Amino acid sequence: MALDSNMVIPAHVALILDGNGRWAKKRGLPRTFGHKEGCVTVEKTVEIAARMGIKYLTVYGFSTENWKRSEEEVGALMQLFRYYMVRLLKIASANNVRVKMIGDRRRFAQDIIDGINRLEEETKDNTGLTFVIAVNYGGRDEIRRAAAKLAEDVKAGKVEAEDITESVFASYLDTADIPYPDLLIRTSGELRLSNYLLWQLAYSEIYITDCLWPDFNRDELIKAIVQFNQRDRRFGGVKA
Repeated sequence: MALDSNMVIPAHVALILDGNGRWAKKRGLPRTFGHKEGCVTVEKTVEIAARMGIKYLTVYGFSTENWKRSEEEVGALMQLFRYYMVRLLKIASANNVRVKMIGDRRRFAQDIIDGINRLEEETKDNTGLTFVIAVNYGGRDEIRRAAAKLAEDVKAGKVEAEDITESVFASYLDTADIPYPDLLIRTSGELRLSNYLLWQLAYSEIYITDCLWPDFNRDELIKAIVQFNQRDRRFGGVKA
């Protein structure tokens, strides 16, 4: 499928990568195989998005709720994360991609924290697409952490309570230096936000596809962009 040159490319696309487990189950494979294939799809999508001219791509890698999964599955996901952080550094270097992690990384093992820090440090000067990975991330937890930091600054006299605006509060979020998503894509047909970017998605266009994440490809991304171009974005106002 070709991308029409007249179409507006959304500056920031957010993704909920759903369906890895179902993809594996359909093939009689363990869920971990679906997660591995999903990681391959992430790699491909980063490269495709960069070539399309998308400026920011944010993916929901591991939520605060994912710790509730079985110990075996969480352990397998951590091993995958370790492996793909190394892969991602190579992909980022080859495609001029800047990598940023959002979420509370403190719960991870120290080697994973070190890997995250290295990814961010070694790609910080890249000028192409910014690839944002939400890990140990939850929208409510992000807002809670931001509120706690803001409360500390008010107590310390750094911020006056009456000066707290939406923009001031947003500056305390993990995404302080990232524009809000223009488009949210969720795979596998589920119709919920799953505690993802609750503040940031207030006026994002939402596109749902039945495609399972490991099957997501360039054509699926183009379908979402076509839909995005058919939307009338008013941001709460009324156009004349």
